Amino acid sequence: MSNTADSPQAGSGSPETGSPSPRTPRLRPVRVLTLGVFALAGLLFITSFNTAKGTNIRTDSSLLKLSDLIHERSYKNARLDESNAALRDDVDGLAERTGGGTSAAEEARLAALEKNAGTQKLTGKAVTVTLNDAPPGATAKLPGYPEPQPDYLVIHQQDLQAVVNALWQGGAQGIKVMDQRLISTSAVRCVGNTLILQGRVYSPPYKITAIGNPDKLQKALADSPAIQNYMVYVNVYGLGWKVTEDGTVTLPGYSGTVDLHYAKPVE
Repeated sequence: MSNTADSPQAGSGSPETGSPSPRTPRLRPVRVLTLGVFALAGLLFITSFNTAKGTNIRTDSSLLKLSDLIHERSYKNARLDESNAALRDDVDGLAERTGGGTSAAEEARLAALEKNAGTQKLTGKAVTVTLNDAPPGATAKLPGYPEPQPDYLVIHQQDLQAVVNALWQGGAQGIKVMDQRLISTSAVRCVGNTLILQGRVYSPPYKITAIGNPDKLQKALADSPAIQNYMVYVNVYGLGWKVTEDGTVTLPGYSGTVDLHYAKPVE
């Protein structure tokens, strides 16, 4: 059946013969667009198929979630720290057996430096502070306070830093965050709701243990303005806060690298 919209008026013909003109098929713009869309879809399908053939989703790390990559690297860093600590113990043992080529005075000075640097174990009376996110569905527990926003209910980097700084201020001889000893170059950083410390990742609850005079340590915590502000969120929204005296404990020595990547010692 002919379509009058696509053909000349009925009865028109060639100027010379008067016979009907040959019909030239034409495509509407809509049909052209439709064909183009189907052609593009086919090209995309073929490209995706060829790409998928050469990709193993289970083994290609580029397709893993960022969180999976972070935890994988954290695990590797922990194993490397253990290996580094074992090698350091081997070197120290070899130096002791061979005399190390150093005098007794130099050995004493080196031991003192290692103790201050945090690379050796430390034993003494300790206080542990535990911080945790608020429970799910937490609401304001005291009148006059607004309903919590999401960032009211989680531990932030500033909260961990406030505890660490207060403990140093209280005379801490050594501090451990989770299972790692802090040294002078340690950075307590949070990304999202996780703690990244010296190449390893941790989730709450966060435990910070300090060796020192328990009374002075607890007083320093109570006197810290930053912690006093944190306690408002503890009382209103239920953020976790617990301080305990642990008796005598032993902190591990720092086992990571002590090389500086950017700063250089002054000559």
